[in-house]
Amino acid sequence: MIVLAGFAAASVSCGDKAAQNDGFRYLLDEFADVKVMRYTVPGWDALSLQQKEYVYHLAEAAKYGRDIIWMQNCRYNLEIRKVLENILENYEGDRTCDEFKQFETYAKRVFFSNGIHHHYAEDKFFPECPRDYFAGLMSAVGAGSEELLAVIYDPTVYPQRKSTDKSGDIVAESAVNFYEGVSKAEAEKFYAAMVDPSDKTPVSYGLNSRLVKGADGVIYEDVYKVGGLYGPALEKICAELECAAAVAENETQKAYIADLVAYYRTGDLRLWDEYNIKWVNDTLGTVEFVNGFVEDYNDPLGRKATWEGLVNFKDTEASKRAELISDNAQWFEDNSPVDPRFKKKEVKGVSAKVINVATLAGDCYPAAPIGINLPNADWIRREHGSKSVTIANLTAAYGKAAQESPKNMLSEFAWSEEDIAFEKKYGDLTNDIHTDLHECLGHGSGQLLPETSPNALGEYSSTLEEARADLFGLYYMADPKLVELGILPDMDAYKAQYSSYIRNGLFTQFNRVELGKKNTEAHMQNRKLIADWCYEKGLAANVIEKKVRDGKTYFIVNDYDALRGLFGELLAEVQRIKSEGDFEAGKALVEKYAVNIDPVLHKEVLERYASLGLKPYGGFLNPEIVPVEKGGKVVDYKIVYCDNYLDQMLQYGRRYSTL
Repeated sequence: MIVLAGFAAASVSCGDKAAQNDGFRYLLDEFADVKVMRYTVPGWDALSLQQKEYVYHLAEAAKYGRDIIWMQNCRYNLEIRKVLENILENYEGDRTCDEFKQFETYAKRVFFSNGIHHHYAEDKFFPECPRDYFAGLMSAVGAGSEELLAVIYDPTVYPQRKSTDKSGDIVAESAVNFYEGVSKAEAEKFYAAMVDPSDKTPVSYGLNSRLVKGADGVIYEDVYKVGGLYGPALEKICAELECAAAVAENETQKAYIADLVAYYRTGDLRLWDEYNIKWVNDTLGTVEFVNGFVEDYNDPLGRKATWEGLVNFKDTEASKRAELISDNAQWFEDNSPVDPRFKKKEVKGVSAKVINVATLAGDCYPAAPIGINLPNADWIRREHGSKSVTIANLTAAYGKAAQESPKNMLSEFAWSEEDIAFEKKYGDLTNDIHTDLHECLGHGSGQLLPETSPNALGEYSSTLEEARADLFGLYYMADPKLVELGILPDMDAYKAQYSSYIRNGLFTQFNRVELGKKNTEAHMQNRKLIADWCYEKGLAANVIEKKVRDGKTYFIVNDYDALRGLFGELLAEVQRIKSEGDFEAGKALVEKYAVNIDPVLHKEVLERYASLGLKPYGGFLNPEIVPVEKGGKVVDYKIVYCDNYLDQMLQYGRRYSTL
């Protein structure tokens, strides 16, 4: 076991403040379009010493994957990050001038996005300081090159992390480091040759590899594994996972950690499936984690996964609502408005709970989800079920940080004082319930037809899958079953979610997109698709109305029952598209409703949002988990809350960089 006595004092600039202190500050830093917060870890002191040690090693394993996500997002990212770290730690020139402050802001943005492309919009962003000044900084510390400067400053070099230009080759034109010298057609042909349509347990080919065309023209996979691509980082991860297994809560945890380590050592995706099956069937442990190449949102073909890590433990009291929803999963499946052919006859293994996260890593850090549903393989969901979590302490931190800001979105974009009061009364509750329904049931609902490939929807799969889960949650938000179960207090409460969802999907979410740009991120595309489709289909009946007052635009729901019917109708169609693998119908939905933003509305929302002085994106610093020694023996693990964004980024670069 690695013991780090005096770790916090020696290498981390942290505030050793107790989470319960009145003076605890959630909002730590703001720059560009980002706010950086910290979260507390309630319930930590109730864990046993063994559980704390288990969390500690899982957290270390997660953080050792940091370099991987940087390399995956763009082949130059890690080299650029090390130059930024070098300048921030060693530059001895004037740090008070405007140009250095501009450089520092750029560095913060790069750290936040795990690279030089916006973490959400995926476009490359640029330093405000002149290129010559940046070159001078590099020269002063003896780092960098002209090639790196071109990558940083030239708008034609890697303009998008994931290309959205369907008229070109979205593989060749994407900055992500999943392919080298390979075209979209070649990649699709390569993986099509590997698929056995009769396999009832299909392997997620390509999930953990980089596809490369060699000098001889032969295409091959460079697999992520110990001894292979990203091997040094995976070796460190395996060592910490083995330390974690030694203090795991039960034998099942030890078994699936062993499978995970074996997978990292061999790159064998069948072992990844075995790990996921055992993981999803473990419902007894308090401590859980995500560690691996999981989500494929960043891949233009929706096949290759980015590195992510997350360590958490169960919030027993808060989990009661999520467990109630999952206990009734079969009822929700049976009463869904989709075609019976696409429903699961028997919903298996759907478990849900509320968690408090202890460490975020990889693609979950600093920007993090507030809900998760895994595993992603459709056949594992069908045969073994899925796990869903809502992350309570991150949601709470968002709320606490918002209270530290004097203005808010609701007062600017809601139509009336009555609407504002109603959403204040029910908004937080219905947001949480919609997240529960989306994660607990939405992603785990429905089934593919036997002949349908899980990759049939290609580059549109992520958007359509998020739309399917959102629609499932929206449809059931208004169901009397939720009142019957005691999840909703009355049959009016759901209207707060319907109003805010439509307003956001049609209008307010585009404060996150630069004027003139398209809507490219999968979750934002999903919300626009749903809201625009319902607006268009409900026009004749005035289901959703656009109103203008004092030159300001508002979107109002006039008929909530009719809107629920539209949600159900669209859910049925999106499920059909997924179940049948109807690529052309899925493409048509996304391209028509999800991509293009009305330029007039876009300009208006940007101007109104700017007047509020708010930041549209948020992310988190991790607390440090610090061993406490007595007599040469670790007797406890202490949570220490860090209060400086750049300090944590630089400390992580020193401690966890392996590539």
